[in-house]
Amino acid sequence: MKYLSDFILVNKKLTSAGDAMLRLECSDRNTGLKALAEAEPGQFVNVQVLQSHSTFLRRPISICDVDVENGILTLYVKDAGAATHALCAAKDGDVFNILLPLGNGFSLECCGEKPLLVAGGVGIAPMLLLAKRMRAMGITPTILIGAISKDRLILTDELSAHGNLFVSTDDGSMGEKGFVTQNTVLEKDWTNIYCCGPLPMMKGIAKIAGERHIDCHVSLENVMACGLGACLCCVEDTADKGNVCVCKEGPVFNINQLKW
Repeated sequence: MKYLSDFILVNKKLTSAGDAMLRLECSDRNTGLKALAEAEPGQFVNVQVLQSHSTFLRRPISICDVDVENGILTLYVKDAGAATHALCAAKDGDVFNILLPLGNGFSLECCGEKPLLVAGGVGIAPMLLLAKRMRAMGITPTILIGAISKDRLILTDELSAHGNLFVSTDDGSMGEKGFVTQNTVLEKDWTNIYCCGPLPMMKGIAKIAGERHIDCHVSLENVMACGLGACLCCVEDTADKGNVCVCKEGPVFNINQLKW
């Protein structure tokens, strides 16, 4: 079920790149708590951006974390345009109208005993809730994240608290030097791979998973507008269903469904 609820910004943390980690508290405890309780890793929200006069459509943001007990929704926002810049510039007390939860997330029903979570850039954000849910199941995931440099990595402390963290950086400033797809942790045996990040990275991970017959799910980041499957902006041509809306059928897909 989808819910429309107001959330109040209670804490903001800026990164060195100017991006923002937003902690939002639901003001409508009835609707907001129901929405948070139903949120799954890999799903997203659509945020109304009243702070930007040039922005008319809501902006889709991946769910980074939820704290149902305290009514807190955490979002990681990359400063990439007028709308996201306005979100990153928000102040404590600002109110956001949010539609959530949207899309289909990562399935934990198919999670094996040795899952590997792979992410890069802003794709790291949804891995936090996924790792937490796996730990709640008694499974300790291995997490591989990558970025251009150490100062562009996010959530390293938080992810380390819920799994075994490995890192790749292009410049070698932290972890192994090189792309995520070149990290030696990929050479180990994995029952499942969950992936989110830049498209070339996900295709590279999908290729590795396919060659080794590892069950692999990826989260697509097609351009979205409505988030409900009505505008057809985010259509992806799949192998099993033809053209589907990523916002409704995804954003998470098994790689066997994709024409990669």
